Amino acid sequence: MEVTQVLFNAQSIDGTVRKNAEESLKQFQEQNLPGFLLSLSGELANEEKPIETRKLAGLILKNALDAKEQHRKFELVQRWLSLDATAKSQIKACLLQTLSSPVSDARSTASQVIAKVAGIELPHKQWPELIGSLLSNVHQLPAQAKQATLETLGYLCEEVSPDVIDQDQVNKILTAVVQGMSSSEGNTDVRLAATRALYNALGFAQANFSNDMERDYIMRVVCEATLSPEVRIRQAAFECLVSISSTYYEKLAPYIQDIFNITAKAVREDEEPVALQAIEFWSSICDEEIDILEEYGGDFTGDSDIPCFYFIKQALPALVPMLLETLLKQEEDQDQDEGAWNIAMAGGTCLGLVARTVGDDIVPLVVPFIEENISKPDWRQREAATYAFGSILEGPSPEKLIPLVNVALTFMLSALTKDPNSHVKDTTAWTLGRIFEFLHGSVVDSPIISQANCQQIITVLLQSMKDTPNVAEKACGALYFLAQGYEEMGPSSPLTPFFQEIVQSLLTVTHREDAGESRLRTAAYETLNEVVRCSTDETAPLVLQLVPVIMMELHNTLEGQKLSSDEREKQSELQGLLCGCLQVIIQKLGASEPTKYVFMQYADQIMGLFLRVFACRSATVHEEAMLAIGALAYATGADFAKYMPEFYRYLEMGLQNFEEYQVCAVTVGVVGDISRALEEKIVPYCDGIMTQLLKNLSSNQLHRSVKPPIFSCFGDIALAVGEYFEKYLMWAMSALQSAAELSTHIAGDDELVEYTNSLRNGILEAYSGIFQGFKNSPKTQLLIPYAPHILQFLDGIYMEKDMDDVVMKTAIGVLGDLADTLGSHAGSMIQQSVSSKDFLNECLSSEDLMIKESAEWAKLAISRAISV
Repeated sequence: MEVTQVLFNAQSIDGTVRKNAEESLKQFQEQNLPGFLLSLSGELANEEKPIETRKLAGLILKNALDAKEQHRKFELVQRWLSLDATAKSQIKACLLQTLSSPVSDARSTASQVIAKVAGIELPHKQWPELIGSLLSNVHQLPAQAKQATLETLGYLCEEVSPDVIDQDQVNKILTAVVQGMSSSEGNTDVRLAATRALYNALGFAQANFSNDMERDYIMRVVCEATLSPEVRIRQAAFECLVSISSTYYEKLAPYIQDIFNITAKAVREDEEPVALQAIEFWSSICDEEIDILEEYGGDFTGDSDIPCFYFIKQALPALVPMLLETLLKQEEDQDQDEGAWNIAMAGGTCLGLVARTVGDDIVPLVVPFIEENISKPDWRQREAATYAFGSILEGPSPEKLIPLVNVALTFMLSALTKDPNSHVKDTTAWTLGRIFEFLHGSVVDSPIISQANCQQIITVLLQSMKDTPNVAEKACGALYFLAQGYEEMGPSSPLTPFFQEIVQSLLTVTHREDAGESRLRTAAYETLNEVVRCSTDETAPLVLQLVPVIMMELHNTLEGQKLSSDEREKQSELQGLLCGCLQVIIQKLGASEPTKYVFMQYADQIMGLFLRVFACRSATVHEEAMLAIGALAYATGADFAKYMPEFYRYLEMGLQNFEEYQVCAVTVGVVGDISRALEEKIVPYCDGIMTQLLKNLSSNQLHRSVKPPIFSCFGDIALAVGEYFEKYLMWAMSALQSAAELSTHIAGDDELVEYTNSLRNGILEAYSGIFQGFKNSPKTQLLIPYAPHILQFLDGIYMEKDMDDVVMKTAIGVLGDLADTLGSHAGSMIQQSVSSKDFLNECLSSEDLMIKESAEWAKLAISRAISV
């Protein structure tokens, strides 16, 4: 059956026809991969064929080269690399030929596939002639071939990393792209493709941006493109400016005045998609300056790589008025629409970033706008003034803001109940939340909430929870921060007298017919959790009364009614929220003996409910129920053993859940909780657990983020079962050693360094647990053979000089554990190790108290081991 017909059938509305077609494509692919890929590329290149089948052929081809999951992607890459060379060059010829097709969908699909092939081959030094042949296309007519080639170059830069293409070729790509962008290019499609391609190529332009002439030229062309008559080109050009602002911040000084003029004009006059990118440019500059100022704390001595140019501070007098104008361009329904984003919201967000960048300096520039508009008859002016106020509450000092807040608070509480406009109420409630988040609590010297206005605040917020869902959701948020601010206020909280009423109001919100809108139900439960978490002993009896209420709600969601899939999704969401709520309550009541004792009467029933939750198929719910069970295990201690026979299979299911790896990670954490709770009573389950954990470590299908917690979990288990761990020692140690070797020599981006540190920490926690578990047992000598390797690992990470404080604390602890458990056997090894002494001294003089304490203890253990 010819491939065109099969591709047609694969898009059929008739399910059976579609299924058969997909089946035969799959068979073709499995039986004859080169033939399969060749016929797809032939289909894509064939101008006689219908566009639907050409597009699908290209799409299937693209999916045969790339996949989201790392392990799948790796397989596909290997399969392509091992294909017959003749087949590969025929496929590539078809793809390049398609770039000059008159059909735009075919060209665009071919561009994407070429980039995928390049992403595989260029790093392996294959297809060296590709970039040359693409560049010779750029000078060809017709225009559509030029457009498709520029699009391909853009996708190619997105697929490969900059070190794969040598500078000479980078220069040629940039020249072609920048020429395609220039105003002399008559064809709009070509100019648009070039501008989008530059966006992807900027990461390759390091050398070019270091050269004044080349940088000037690129910047001029980008700024010219922001004035193009075509809106999509203007938008793409501003996207390039946004990217340049973060990638090449330190090179912007000569252009910043011109960019300000261009962006200001776009924000005031251009269409929304363009104006949004123009505002985004300044938000991005704020992000850069906030990062620089946070990292170097404002003193630019020798160690700052990039100085702060204070662009925002210099632009303030012009930038702030421009942003304040945008706040008046609200949309009628923006509060109801979850994904809404418009000029007013972008302007407010940018204003908030400006406040964080410059602090107190912003206040005098915004206050007159607030005073002028806050009482105007037009709702837009009142809302804009409130939004401006809310936006500048993070950044400036409390001393500067509190006098303003004291004046504004009464006004806002009144607006929240009396303003006729829902937008104004929504923003007012949000602003109150920001006031409580940043200016209330133990961080602030002069409290803004007194006995006098506390009652009024609570009355108004509880009243607003009956308002429209979007306003009620913001009121819940404000209450959340109000409760959080009282967390460290000692044994008595000003909220205590209102506790019952607050909890009742929040539960009422969760039962509103419209609680599904504006995330209202979720917000109400999050706030309830925070109110419980921050409550004091005085209200513990009331928290106990909440237990049967929430249990009943969870019970009701489990009763077997037949639900549509949409209803089932809502049901799962509710179950997740209720499990989360029970987790917080269990942690609260389990934290002190008297309440724990009373709470235990519910433990069996709660566990029963959690087990029933696992019968429902939803990852979020499983995650929440697991976390709640971890809290229950912590609270019940050794008594948790009675739940293990029934719970164990769900634990095992969680550990096997590679697909939803968050569930797997949470389950690993819960194994740790249970080990701590059960201690030696976990022994009967250890074989199963350890086998599964070792399997998980050796699998390349499990997300890497789950591996560090698995190692920590080894430590928890060893600590719980002591010398019984001997059974697993060889396997565990061999897994730890190979991971330790991987984690010492790492050069990479911040994300990789962060992952490496979490991996090291997991490995060290495992070593620590194993050594402490075997301490004082006749079997300690089993650990001696592993000591040299562990010391070598500690030397390795010390020499790398890139460990964070957490790793440092765990590492010095492991050195102590080694000495403490092995005694004289370890003494001489530690004395001979390359860096133990330096490492110990560095930790002893650390400013971090936790590191210092660990080091003091290690020093003691080592001196005991050496003197024996």
